[in-house]
Formats: sequence, C-alpha cells, structure tokens
Amino acid sequence: MRKTIAVLALSLLAAHVMAAVSPQEAAQLGTTLTPVGAEKAGNADGSIPAWTGGIPKNAGAVDSKGFLADPFASEKPLFVITAATVDKYKDKLSDGQVAMFKRYPETYKIPVYPSHRTVNLPPDIYASIKRSALNVKAINDGNGLENFTGNRYYAFPIPKTGVEVLWNHITRYHGGNLRRIITQATPQTNGSYTPIRFEEEVAVPQAIPDMDPAKAANVLSFFKQSVTAPARLAGNVLLVHETLDQVKEPRLAWIYNAGQRRVRRAPQVSYDGPGTASDGLRTTDNFDMFSGAPDRYDWKLVGKKELYIPYNSYKLDSPSLKYDDIIKAGHINQDLTRYELHRVWEVVGTVKPSERHVYDKRHMYIDEDSWQVALVDHYDGRGQLWRVAEGHAQFYYDHQVPAYTVETLYDLIAGRYIALGMKNEEKRSFVFGFAAKAADYTPAALRSEGVR
Repeated sequence: MRKTIAVLALSLLAAHVMAAVSPQEAAQLGTTLTPVGAEKAGNADGSIPAWTGGIPKNAGAVDSKGFLADPFASEKPLFVITAATVDKYKDKLSDGQVAMFKRYPETYKIPVYPSHRTVNLPPDIYASIKRSALNVKAINDGNGLENFTGNRYYAFPIPKTGVEVLWNHITRYHGGNLRRIITQATPQTNGSYTPIRFEEEVAVPQAIPDMDPAKAANVLSFFKQSVTAPARLAGNVLLVHETLDQVKEPRLAWIYNAGQRRVRRAPQVSYDGPGTASDGLRTTDNFDMFSGAPDRYDWKLVGKKELYIPYNSYKLDSPSLKYDDIIKAGHINQDLTRYELHRVWEVVGTVKPSERHVYDKRHMYIDEDSWQVALVDHYDGRGQLWRVAEGHAQFYYDHQVPAYTVETLYDLIAGRYIALGMKNEEKRSFVFGFAAKAADYTPAALRSEGVR
C-alpha cells in the first residue's frame, strides 16, 4: 500500500511538472513579466534596463530592398573585451566565449555596447502566448505538446523545466510565413571560402489558407531550401515537415537531387546528420542554433544569469558590406559585431544513456526577451569543448520579428567555422507574411523547384 501511494505521488508530481500554469501565474504575463514571459524589471545596477515595450515599428528607415537602418548607429562600445582583459569579465561570458579568446588571442574580441530591450511582438501573438500558458502541456516525457492549437507560438512562457525553455525557442514567432535568400560560408583556416547560396521558405499551417487541418495537426512548420550556388550544388532542393511530437511522428524530409532528377526520402536530415553543404562543420540540429526533436537529451534547467550576448546586430547586416568584409580567418570580423548584457535562461542538455549524438552535452543560453538561443557550447563524448555557437540577433522592428543576422559555429579543434544567414549582397532582405499554398510543400512539388 505504501509503495502504491509513493508511486501515485510521483505520478502526480510528474503531471504537475508537465502541466499548464495556473490562471494566477498566467496573470503575470504583461504585469510583472513581459507578455512573452521575461522579467519586466531591469537588473540591480541598471546595466540591463527595464522592458518598456520594445522599440517602435518606425524606429529606423527601411531601404528599397527591405534592409533596416541601425537605430543605435551613433553608439560607441562601452568597452571591448580582449584576451588581455577576458579574466575580468569571465562571470558574464560562456565557457565557449572564453575558449575563443584562448584559440584566437590576437584577433577575437567582444565589443560591449549599451543594452537595449528592443523586442516586441504583434498583439495577436501576445494573445496566443497567454493561451499557451493556460493550456499547453508537455507529453511523451516532454518531447511533444498537447493542446497547442490556433496560432502555435511560445508553448511555455512561464517554464518550469529545461525542455520547456527549449520548446519556447523551437515554437517562437518567425513573422508567419518567411522567405529569405541567404549565403553560407565554411572558410578554410586561411579565410578562403566559396559562398553557398540558399533560397529558403518557412511556412506555418495556420497561415496557409488551403491547408487541411487534419494533415497539419502534428505539423509545426514547413521548410523548403533550394541551393542556387555554386553550380555543382545548384538545383538540389530540401523539403521538411517539422512535426510537433517527433517521438510520435518523426520529422518528414525529402530531397530532390538535380543530378539524379529524383525525389527521395531523407531520414538523415535530423539530429546529428550533416547540415546542407556544411563541409562537416555543423549538424542538422545546429540549424537555427537548435532545431528538431529534443528527445535524445535530458534537459536540465540551471536558472537565469546575465551574459554578454550578440544583440541588435544591425551593423553586421548592413547592405554596404561585402561577404569578404565579414568572413575572416578563424572567425567573423568582430569589429562588425555588437554584444549587450542581457538575462538568459541557462539550460544544459546531456545525451540520454540510451541515445547517441556527436554532441554529448550542449550548454545553452536563451535570451529571455525573444526566447532565441543566443549561445551554445557543444562538448564531445570525451567531455572536451568542441564547438561554440553564437546567434547574432537583430529585431526586425518594421515587422515586429526577432531573428538572426548570422549564425556562427566555431570548431575549436579544427580551427574552422561556418557562418550561415548572411544576406548583405542579396537583392532583398527577408520577406515576411508571403502567401503560401499547401501544394507547395509536397514531395511532388520538389521536382519543379530544382533547376540545374
């Protein structure tokens, strides 16, 4: 009898951990917490300001290609962290950032600017977040979501566990349907590289008018990626149906190979499968700093801390820059970067004993205002720090969308890195809210997308 009671108590505790928050807790959203669940107040010494609503939609000019003016262009760094001064600031840096100073002591630097809490979202997204707080529950040991309906954004704005924090990154707002043309670089140790150009689309079921609700019940988003350069890769197209519960229904992926003129299922486009044209420098789930199913890891919520993270990276996105201005030997041009002090959620993912992954541990830091992953330290099976990821974020104030300007992933052992997401030389910036059709995200549509 005593054993039965103990088991029941543990079951109730597990149910509570995975349950939606109470109406009293949800009432904090928009009061003591921001509408997305961040602390509204600043920190004790004022170096992180209070959130006062973010910056307005007209915070700067938008050029004919959709590129945004830097609202903080006149600001100068408060200080610049170098290898000579890094010990002074170690408590506000990740272990990976400290390791970058040791790996590149002559060139790596972190220019720290005044902090600005720029993020704000459309009113209907705030309403969706409140609904998520009251209704969404984690199922399948935290690897799936229940009652996540309507506009599916920010599943757990008041998280209780590490996997719930990660779900907020996975389910964050991308501006509805998003179309972009971006360039990726995988430089050699001397800085030489061949640009790889992608045309990408992300569409969400709730923004596709002719989508069959039954077919999209377990789909979070549709992703399509066409390689357009260099010529040897041009014409290859990837299609992904990102499922909500990938334990119940694994991610569905197909590839059209232009050389073979065939569409094939692509189960390798998941977990630690190689990233597209990445020269082995990133895994599939390194995309978007982290993407895909969380089920191979146990996610420990450490808490919150203050860190210098890449933020408001408008300078790095300037259309006046060439890719050669950004891509340098060892790391991107740090003179073009901007770091600010912000509160982040600290989450550590450790591979489960029953699973495998090339990254045995992922130490993640997620920005509280946007729920975007800002920094990740990746460790190999020997416990050695291997790769360091930085998400250089900017807020698209004209559309009220947080996103990345460039994602970098530095291999400390190989001395190489990958930079993904640059668009400085492209014909236009991101396109938000484009009209999507259900037929565009079927395997049959891939063949017509590929051109050689």
